Amino acid sequence: MALSARNQGYFAKWYDSRMIGYIEGTVKAAREAHLIVQAGAIGYKVGVLKETVLRTQVGSPVSFWIYTAVREDALDLYGFADEAELRFFELLLTVSGIGPKSALGILDIASVETLRSAISTANASYLTNVSGIGKKTAEKIVLELKDKMKAGDKMQSGVLRGDQEALEAMRALGYTAAEARDALREIPHDIESGSDRLRAALKLVGKK
Repeated sequence: MALSARNQGYFAKWYDSRMIGYIEGTVKAAREAHLIVQAGAIGYKVGVLKETVLRTQVGSPVSFWIYTAVREDALDLYGFADEAELRFFELLLTVSGIGPKSALGILDIASVETLRSAISTANASYLTNVSGIGKKTAEKIVLELKDKMKAGDKMQSGVLRGDQEALEAMRALGYTAAEARDALREIPHDIESGSDRLRAALKLVGKK
């Protein structure tokens, strides 16, 4: 049953003092976009990145930094492998129009390092072309978060260009944009040139 606005406010204040910030347990079940994490006698439904679901096996031990979203009729938990990922997720939530599910979706298609680098250099086109984020959303993210990025978040401009060149080359070779993005996301940023990033990405997709 949905809570009234008044009761929701009381409940949110009560829950804030008991906020779940971290979970360590065992994976009881894995679904498309969440895991059931058993901690003691309780199984928590934790929304996670698709990449996390793919690399996690039922029965394996896991630990997550947790963001708790309090809604009128539900409490939703979102889990992240490290605190830096959680903090950036929270930063995305400060952008108007982006909720927890949207923020999780953005992190699904772009690494934190990539997002920070593109935002700090005001490169909305990189977010759109390489990360796959919609144009309006990419521009809004850059506009609202650019000033919140630290100088140390900037990636070498060569990597940004390299990814764009590699993406175009992979599309020309017949790979989908999603396949190209997934592969480029795994390439270390010390590999800068488009040809080197393309070569490394092709090796990765060849192993799958």
